[in-house]
Amino acid sequence: MSAEATTNEVLLSVRGVQKIYSTPTGGVEAVRNLTFDLRKGEFACLVGPSGSGKTTLLKCISGLLAPTSGEVVLDGKVVDGPPRNMALVFQEYGRSLYPWLRVADNVEMPLKVARVPREERKRRVAEALEAVGLAHVPTSYPWQLSGGMQQRVAIARAIAYQPEVLLMDEPFAAVDAQTRADLEDLVRSVWATLGLTILFVTHDIDESVYLGERVIVLSSSPTVILEDLTVDLPEHRDQLETRSDARFVELRHHVYEQIQKAKTYTGDTEAVRTVA
Repeated sequence: MSAEATTNEVLLSVRGVQKIYSTPTGGVEAVRNLTFDLRKGEFACLVGPSGSGKTTLLKCISGLLAPTSGEVVLDGKVVDGPPRNMALVFQEYGRSLYPWLRVADNVEMPLKVARVPREERKRRVAEALEAVGLAHVPTSYPWQLSGGMQQRVAIARAIAYQPEVLLMDEPFAAVDAQTRADLEDLVRSVWATLGLTILFVTHDIDESVYLGERVIVLSSSPTVILEDLTVDLPEHRDQLETRSDARFVELRHHVYEQIQKAKTYTGDTEAVRTVA
């Protein structure tokens, strides 16, 4: 757990969330009865088969999509729109950045919208760029940067906003393997340093085990939670040492087995199993 996570205080609660999409041929249930909590300062990963409703769930949590039933509660308040103390990083970083704005201006944009005073904006932007290793390119344009650096800009923009909760929707899926490893370590470093609460959606089993303190395994659509697994690896993780550790291999194998079961899950109610 991050250095700031010193209590068991629940910050984010997902309670019986269901989402049904209306179509010309009737309703399509994408998410069914999802319930879990995130403690302040916790890092949890969501994994599941393709089409398992991971992004739908994240949109409901972030207030971008209203659930059909159930509720999301952040810091004691029901989420009925995008909360001010939550930020979201998407997979398609290229679309989320403004190509005509320089790096620092991209990071600053949400702060302007929030009417943060100018000097405070400049300070936050500088600190965020330093945190993601981009202090040397504030005047560059996104199109002048590599894909990995562009995603770092998107992460910097999110943390400059100083959210309590950071939602990440498969943010590293579009980058190469080496860049992905660097970004994984970057996110764990930012999490540990800033004490953020992170919910990280990924389809990569190895990534979920490497990054998270918990791995929440979702079934195929309509989605329920099949398992909530505690990742009992050391807090300090290394791409070489951790991934070759026997416990990492065991956890990865276990999550893979659950994903295979998730693809054929046909249950009608949530059957979450918590493994310590």
